[in-house]
Amino acid sequence: MTDQAVECKRVLLVATENALLPAAKVGGIADVIADLPAALMTQNVVADVVMPGYGRLAAQNNAELVASFDVPFAGHTLKVQLAVLPHPDVKQARIFLIDHAIIAGAKGDIYSQDEHGRPFAYDATKFALFCISVATALKNNDIGMPDVLHLHDWHTGMLVLLRAFDDRFAFLRKVKTVFTVHNLALQGIRPLSHDDSSLAAWYPGLYQQLSSVQLSQVTDPRYGGCINPMRTGIVLSDKVHLVSPSYAEEVILASDAAKGFFGGEGLELDLRAKKANGALVGILNGCHYDKTTSRKQTSPVPLLLQKMQTAIVNWMGHHQWVRAVDQIALMRIQQIHAKKLKSFPFLLTSVGRLTDQKVLILRQKVSATQSVLEAILQTLQQFDEDALFVLLGSGDADIATEFREIASRCSNFIFLEGYHPDLPEYLYRYGDLFLMPSSFEPCGISQMLAMKYGQPCLVHAVGGLKDTVVDGQSGFSFCGDNLVQQASLLQKRLQDALSIYGTQDWKIIKRTAKAQHFSWQKSSELYCSQLYDI
Repeated sequence: MTDQAVECKRVLLVATENALLPAAKVGGIADVIADLPAALMTQNVVADVVMPGYGRLAAQNNAELVASFDVPFAGHTLKVQLAVLPHPDVKQARIFLIDHAIIAGAKGDIYSQDEHGRPFAYDATKFALFCISVATALKNNDIGMPDVLHLHDWHTGMLVLLRAFDDRFAFLRKVKTVFTVHNLALQGIRPLSHDDSSLAAWYPGLYQQLSSVQLSQVTDPRYGGCINPMRTGIVLSDKVHLVSPSYAEEVILASDAAKGFFGGEGLELDLRAKKANGALVGILNGCHYDKTTSRKQTSPVPLLLQKMQTAIVNWMGHHQWVRAVDQIALMRIQQIHAKKLKSFPFLLTSVGRLTDQKVLILRQKVSATQSVLEAILQTLQQFDEDALFVLLGSGDADIATEFREIASRCSNFIFLEGYHPDLPEYLYRYGDLFLMPSSFEPCGISQMLAMKYGQPCLVHAVGGLKDTVVDGQSGFSFCGDNLVQQASLLQKRLQDALSIYGTQDWKIIKRTAKAQHFSWQKSSELYCSQLYDI
């Protein structure tokens, strides 16, 4: 270890995803954990990462087993393993992987699909074990004591609870703790007791010792008999971080789903209290920039079609039967091939999870027979018969069915249901306009990635989208006091964008979009001064 490393402050990032490792990413949190250590190193801060190994990451990355220790959990003593590998971007930092059969699960998935009526059941248990394993590894000095403990999302909420209320881990109370909220809509709520996935089941001794005051700090405000890991992290941490300044303002207001506004999701009073104490901070996530973001001059149509075909064939290999959605997409691709287009008259793109957070507005009805998505496709058809909308995403099965049926009727819509590591870059690189109509967006990374390739974005002016896209300058945005207004204004701004496409005004917007740099350098400086107090 160098002299410089000895002088550095140390932060331990505790999270469930990391884009630096293969098959260890589901959402944007993985990109944050991947990029943050290198950015913090510029501030003389070494950031180690500890995450679940899911029964596969240690072997896949040739991690070294450094410890095997006992953990009290669910009334048993479990043998947990700790492996480590060097951080690929920061030589002073390390990535720790914690493993047990419960953490691995049946398939080694990061997140699980639970049976109906028991949301978060398996994952909450898995991450409760992960949290007490992290605390035990710190107690055993297997990881090394950090100056700051930086926890991410509800999955790490039980570590804050153990720190606050379990005397076995009282030493952690001397360590500054920061809790980052990436998505307030997912809170990991489980029963307090009388369930094998409950606070009483995970930590029976601790549960019996908790006072009514302590329980009131971690109980869900809407469901009195439930533990809320997200609320636990918010209430019991020293600082709470929201991943954009605008999102930090939105979450202190109550949600109103009927009006299409998503704010504090039941936790607005706790977040308001944190803000009153100066412990609520909104700092925008950064984006990684390199020198490979220029658009290639070769015709994008054959290359894009090839990349889409490759992704579809890859997905088909994971299913016994050919999915209708894949068959429809391949048919649309072949139809475009037959036209021998050298370029698209207009290519609208979108990449994201199929959740109501991302596509609720697209699903709204503008008439008895037409949704916003179908109205958008009609607008593109009127602009040019070869204009195309390509949407890449997976998630909610009902949404996927709805989009598949629309794709079967609308020849200018290619719906790619799945995740592919390479395809998004080509959509960012070659699209003309990136659509991101999220009903709420804590920060968002897709709009940053599209902009760095010079693709303007059309976004709902909420959260991080509001903080990164300036309407009429670096892109297009819409708002609205309810879902009807949001749907109408989205369509209007699309028409506005199409009306100036190819003009000098459009070229200025493209250049301005590409010139935006949301660097981790700036964000890491704010982390140190406003979150870590370094």
